[in-house]
Amino acid sequence: MLDAAVKALSQMISPPMRSILWRSIGLALVLITVLAIGLQRLLSWFATYGEVWLEGLLGPGWHTSLEVLAWIVSIAAGLGVVFGAVFLMPAITSLVASLFVDDVADHVEREHYPAERPGVALPFSQAIYEGVKTALLTILVYLIALPFVLLAGAGFLIFFLATAWLLGREYFELAAMRFRSPKEAKAMRRDNAATVFAAGLIIAAFVSIPIVNLATPIFGMAFMVHMHKRLSGPRPELIEPARQMR
Repeated sequence: MLDAAVKALSQMISPPMRSILWRSIGLALVLITVLAIGLQRLLSWFATYGEVWLEGLLGPGWHTSLEVLAWIVSIAAGLGVVFGAVFLMPAITSLVASLFVDDVADHVEREHYPAERPGVALPFSQAIYEGVKTALLTILVYLIALPFVLLAGAGFLIFFLATAWLLGREYFELAAMRFRSPKEAKAMRRDNAATVFAAGLIIAAFVSIPIVNLATPIFGMAFMVHMHKRLSGPRPELIEPARQMR
């Protein structure tokens, strides 16, 4: 597993992969900025107009309490971009990965598995569906786990484990679906749940590193291509005829 991670790290900065890397980073930056600013604007609106609306609803006796609440929300709005970037990064990288899955996988397969039959590119609609589904599931799981942040370290541990499960699940299935039907890919992931989760922990650690985590779609996809190959084991039907005749 560590060998697969090292191979993914070394290949993601190789000349053939740099174009994909920069496009992936650029798209991730645009999406994370738009969504984080949207969160900041929403909180700012609530701080400005929500106080007036709530005071009209609850009465003037709540004025001081509502002012304090508005002050807290204003601070949260000021931190909205930073918090949004951290909170939404795994979801954003999941969506970006779905756009570059085949570009990354093709490079990995050509360099490290040239004698094997290459995978079949996923239909664009299927790749986008998987990315959007995982991004929405990530946000839902994070919202459920968010209250546990109040428990100090426990909350961050829950975030980390949830990220490992979600990202390991998505990247492995994307890699597997180049050779299998979606149903077969999911079944293989379930059969190797412990290994896939352990691999997801490595991706979760990667996505936890600021700035570097913008490259998560490239690293995660390359890493899981290697993991899928290793878990598949020797498969004669994937070997080119020329290799079989040797």
